[in-house]
Amino acid sequence: MTMWTPDLRQRSGPRYLAIAEALAEDADGGRLHPGTRLPTHRDLADRLGVTVGTITRAYAEATRRGLVTGEVGRGTFVRARARPAAVAAGPEAGVIDLSANLPPAAAVKQEAATLARTLAALSRRQDLGRLLAYPPEGGAREHRAAGAEWIRRGGFATTVERVLVTSGSQHGMTAVFAGLFAPGDVVATEALTYPGMKTLAGLLALRLQGVAMDEHGLRPDAFAAACRARRPKALYCVPTLQNPTTAVMPASRRQEIAAIARDHGVLIVEDDVHGRLLARPHAPLSTFAPDNSVYVTGTSKVLAPGLRVGFTVAPPALSPRIAAAIRGTTWMAAPLMAEIASRWIQDGTAETILARKRKEAAARYRIARKALERFAIQAHPEAYHLWLALPKPWRAESYVEAARRAGVAVTAASAFAVGRAAAPESVRVCLGGARDQDELGRGVARLAALLAGSPEAPVASGP
Repeated sequence: MTMWTPDLRQRSGPRYLAIAEALAEDADGGRLHPGTRLPTHRDLADRLGVTVGTITRAYAEATRRGLVTGEVGRGTFVRARARPAAVAAGPEAGVIDLSANLPPAAAVKQEAATLARTLAALSRRQDLGRLLAYPPEGGAREHRAAGAEWIRRGGFATTVERVLVTSGSQHGMTAVFAGLFAPGDVVATEALTYPGMKTLAGLLALRLQGVAMDEHGLRPDAFAAACRARRPKALYCVPTLQNPTTAVMPASRRQEIAAIARDHGVLIVEDDVHGRLLARPHAPLSTFAPDNSVYVTGTSKVLAPGLRVGFTVAPPALSPRIAAAIRGTTWMAAPLMAEIASRWIQDGTAETILARKRKEAAARYRIARKALERFAIQAHPEAYHLWLALPKPWRAESYVEAARRAGVAVTAASAFAVGRAAAPESVRVCLGGARDQDELGRGVARLAALLAGSPEAPVASGP
């Protein structure tokens, strides 16, 4: 563990932000190296004369920015990260970003034209002013109805009354965990989980417990053992196109997980943001435990990142607490944004965009699969990312740094790891972040070339 102590004498503003900024500068300046273990919350608080809560907020902010990774009981570590690409004239300049799990930009001009037509149609409505007013709690009924329809198409039949509209799925998760759980509560997750959940747990002082996985996702036997040993209040789970591994949990396992959760009184929080990418969706985990699950989904991952609209389905007894957390965070989802998403769901636009995303995802999958066919990958033709196991003697953090020097940004397994177990020597490669298929091809070719060499070999940038 390093004795790192940030110099805050010349920094103004909230202390937690000043600490995060100092950490960023020291990491960029080479004073903190990737893999360095930072001081514990208590040690750093004592050194700086601030509260432990301030350090917790600082480390959570640093996690959100991608500067550090870690868990309670394991420590907080400096991450290797891609530096921002410089503005340059040619397509080869800068870094090819395969670290951000974004929808591929397949038809930006077409979708922009669609948005323009939608906005023009809205401008002609006589009741346009209603989109500037506060909606009813949980969202306008027509927006909740569109959400129910969107969810039904994904294989989960629900009622309008059980749907709450949020400002994206991340906001939905925030409202669920802030509204239903207390600091110190244990939340079970996959051993490798979505980093946004790790950040959220840090902000809300929840304790994450990683549960062992296999190629199909969360293992039922490991989940049952975790329920007996730690008595978690909730299970946060991504059963379809799991982030980062792309695992898709089979129906039989979903039934088994749901039964274990019911038997132990564990609330399932299902994150299904990628579920609609499957042309033939699997029945969500929540369908097997509708009275013991909170289902979270949205439009940003499958339609457009800027369309920040989410839908949450909860048992009636829990909805008021989640609705109160929505009010306490953003008060409401923006009615204009919810109206656009609802129109697109109801008039078929969403399905058209979704079909384009699936087609583009499949094309990018084929490019990546061909480039990396010699290596161990877990992938799915309809996913935006893949999971790459590194051959020996590569280590994940050193590979991420070597890839960055070669002009490609990817994410090490440590960003997703939960608990005390060591993260695997693997990286997540996102296929949607590249501007087009040609750029993706160059990026994965560079990754393959690195793997074919050794960690000690000089790294060449360029194609």
